[in-house]
Amino acid sequence: MTDDTANPFRFPAVRSRKVTAAFDGGRLTSDGGVLLLAQAERAMGICRRLAACIADPRDPGRVIHALPDILRARVFAIACGYEDADDLDALRDDPGFRLALGKLPGSGAGLASQPTMSRWENAPTTRELAKLMAAMIDIYCASYPTSPAAVTLDIDDTCDVVHGYQQLSFWNGH
Repeated sequence: MTDDTANPFRFPAVRSRKVTAAFDGGRLTSDGGVLLLAQAERAMGICRRLAACIADPRDPGRVIHALPDILRARVFAIACGYEDADDLDALRDDPGFRLALGKLPGSGAGLASQPTMSRWENAPTTRELAKLMAAMIDIYCASYPTSPAAVTLDIDDTCDVVHGYQQLSFWNGH
């Protein structure tokens, strides 16, 4: 491993205060909250239950990333504001995300990559999607001391006008 740290860079003093930039912070993350999210997810077993709804035809001897971990990484990324699967290429070695998935930073293979995420996002069959939906409803209802008698889904169909030429704007009539 190479030492990529540079000598500190000095700036002019500000109000008699010394200002120095150093680039030796080590492995940092701006997503520390993912560790709390990981604890809550593991306690509830959400990704483990969802993974059980999807067939995994891979050869177990060649599997690097278990399906529950692939789902966990994707769920955590979305919860932290990384909505696109391609964000996972940058997050696969993020110390916070690695710890959230039970891996030490800097050790072993990184988290699942964007192509792996995309394959699994598109893998479930219609029957598996129905099982996933039922499992999510069960998880939701189990979060109450007594299951609710009814659940109302408020689906907002407000038309959002698209300005300019954003990607995939053809889905919107404006």
